[in-house]
Amino acid sequence: MKNIIVQNFKIGQSEKLVFIAGPCVVENKKLVFKVAEKLKRLSEKLDFNLIFKSSYKKANRTSLKGFTTLGIDESLKILLDVKKELSLPILTDVHTIEEISFVKDVADVLQIPAFLCRQTDLLLAAGKTSCAVNIKKGQFLAPGDMKFPIEKVLSTGNKNILVTERGTSFGYHDLVVDMRGLVEMKKFGFPVIMDVTHSVQKPSARNGKSGGAPEYIFPLARAAAAVGVNGFFIETHPNPAKAFSDAESQLPLDKFEKLAIELMEIHDVTRKF
Repeated sequence: MKNIIVQNFKIGQSEKLVFIAGPCVVENKKLVFKVAEKLKRLSEKLDFNLIFKSSYKKANRTSLKGFTTLGIDESLKILLDVKKELSLPILTDVHTIEEISFVKDVADVLQIPAFLCRQTDLLLAAGKTSCAVNIKKGQFLAPGDMKFPIEKVLSTGNKNILVTERGTSFGYHDLVVDMRGLVEMKKFGFPVIMDVTHSVQKPSARNGKSGGAPEYIFPLARAAAAVGVNGFFIETHPNPAKAFSDAESQLPLDKFEKLAIELMEIHDVTRKF
């Protein structure tokens, strides 16, 4: 498996777990820094690699009433402040080619949202930057079909690629995770990340908003660690019930440490095999 370099650390088969974590969306500077500072302290205490995640804009909303952004310029400025003041690498979503031109100077990792993982022009534009690219598997794709988005980014010469599982559509308002898919995607030779919070979503289940089943975050994460993923994507918030988006699927911030400890212990056992 190829090691991916983000800032000053590597993500790969023989490396420490990476946690891509933060609130779903930039709500305000105070909240973002509260979460980032807590996660940074935990990364130093527990010795894991951390990429801070938050969306400066939520383009995929169920309802027109859904929160989209605090303001693009203001949100990106907050993420840049986190990067500079806390020395944390940043991951955020991009939705159009035009966005990449200004997001690439803030983010270390450009994330291709699951709904857009087949958008050729977007993948090529992201690949042409100096950023790593995290491709989230579409809810509508078989794991083996992720080779095609990977090939699109590789065609630009960019080999810093992550592949993220976030559940597969199963009937209406539900997602499932097939752990076999994690094994299938590892065959492509790039680190595989498990998004355990989006995987417990119930899309559009709350009359214009997504619901969720957060009680499955821990068991799904433990299962993925046992399979042998290289990192975890975890949206976390001090008070998920009051979050501006994904209120029913974010992990309470005060539970992050417990989850991280469990996953690191399982990871240490798994990689021996």
